Amino acid sequence: MFEPFTAACVQLNSGTNVDKNIADTSALVRDAAKQGASYVQTPEMTTILHQNRKALMQAISPQDNNSAISAFSKLANELNIWLHIGSMAVELPKAEVPTDKSPQIANRGFLFGPDGRIAASYDKIHMFDVDLDNGESWRESALYRPGETAMMADLEFGAKPVRLGMAICYDVRFAHLFRTYAQNGALVLGTPAAFTKQTGEAHWHILQRARAIEHGAFMISAAQAGLHEDGRETFGHSMIVDPWGTILAQSNGTDAGVITAKIDPQQAIDARKKIPALVNDRTFQLCTNSAIQAT
Repeated sequence: MFEPFTAACVQLNSGTNVDKNIADTSALVRDAAKQGASYVQTPEMTTILHQNRKALMQAISPQDNNSAISAFSKLANELNIWLHIGSMAVELPKAEVPTDKSPQIANRGFLFGPDGRIAASYDKIHMFDVDLDNGESWRESALYRPGETAMMADLEFGAKPVRLGMAICYDVRFAHLFRTYAQNGALVLGTPAAFTKQTGEAHWHILQRARAIEHGAFMISAAQAGLHEDGRETFGHSMIVDPWGTILAQSNGTDAGVITAKIDPQQAIDARKKIPALVNDRTFQLCTNSAIQAT
């Protein structure tokens, strides 16, 4: 049997100062642990949000020499929790940057175990390259190298581990990623985010509930919220959704803070028995009418 556990989302309003963001995040993670959370998730770009490329590059560092990783590792160990840092901007080693025009940064999430070690890491696969109606334009692929590997990790609670599928923000629009996780045993899907206010108002709640329902899994999604130092505005509404699509906990759209909910992994198993979509899934061939007429 699976052992229930308490999960927490830490909602942030990250700014341009890495040290301040680490301190603010750490304080809220401690608050989550005091509330009984043994799995704590923070949003995409926990340690810095900065639209100025030059300033961003000056503020970040490689994974092997990174003050945030050191701080969060110690924090997870001290609090004896699974700490999922939704993502950080991590400078890529020069050997991994083929030309001066190549992306120089990874948008990388880290899962720290209770022993403080990095249990898993995940680079955001889908880049947010869009032009929105309000004039916002984003080209993540110009700065960030897309990930190529989906990542799952086993959270050890009691005798039976709970499998987590890792994603980041825009990934939530690509259901096949979550399908792959669910088909390979993930009962919890983590999608830390920094959704824009415009896209969040339109789609955030629907996407969170849909991914949970489609896959009979818990969705846990910590978010950035409010107006940030660099001028962007994010939607917030960090949330935890159960496998039946019920929102168990939700933050507001502006303030930093913590939400928690009890996670019983057996509920995911039960939901998949009621609606066995993963078992009933089938492969198929695709044709066009012209191909049909030609036969």
